[in-house]
Amino acid sequence: MFSKFLNLDQEKQDRIINAAIKEFALKGYDNASTNEIVKEAGISKGLLFHYFGNKKQMFLFLFDHCCKIIADEFYIKINLQEKDLFNRIRGAILIKTELLNQYPNLFKFIEEAYLDESSEIKIEIEKKVKELNDINFGKIYDGIDFSKFRSDMDIKKVLKIITSTFEKLGEEEMNKVKLSPSHQIDYERIQVEIEEYFEILMKAFYK
Repeated sequence: MFSKFLNLDQEKQDRIINAAIKEFALKGYDNASTNEIVKEAGISKGLLFHYFGNKKQMFLFLFDHCCKIIADEFYIKINLQEKDLFNRIRGAILIKTELLNQYPNLFKFIEEAYLDESSEIKIEIEKKVKELNDINFGKIYDGIDFSKFRSDMDIKKVLKIITSTFEKLGEEEMNKVKLSPSHQIDYERIQVEIEEYFEILMKAFYK
């Protein structure tokens, strides 16, 4: 669908992407102006829609693009040889913090997309987030040493509880951010809170 855009030289692609990410992250989907995007990118409005079709398709493309960059970098860095589940999750959190510092604009756009209440894109973004969560939790759990877990526990149900716990934490944090004027996520506080949950979950499920 986006082959015309992807056939552009990299510098022009980056210019358009950066302009669009900036506009959407600052103003949200409904209030973002394609006029401002083309002005910042130095292209015509006709060309923008030639590449993406419409505003909605451009936004969804950007969401996929940002998530792919973060995911590619994440899976280069993550140690999937670590067999302890909670150590692996700790490693994942540290890497996410590194990537946040490396790609602040991408994270800002993704966070705003998560929070956006526009009826035009909300369902699609929620579906994409669900798919991403399923894929990422699957990879994080792959190759884990389950012999550390209590033998009287159903591992599938244990993983479901752990997954639900962190998904719920994520939802609660995003709801807090929605109410915050700055829409800023306090990653350091979240990391401390996650460690507290680790301690409880390890006591409950490890031998």
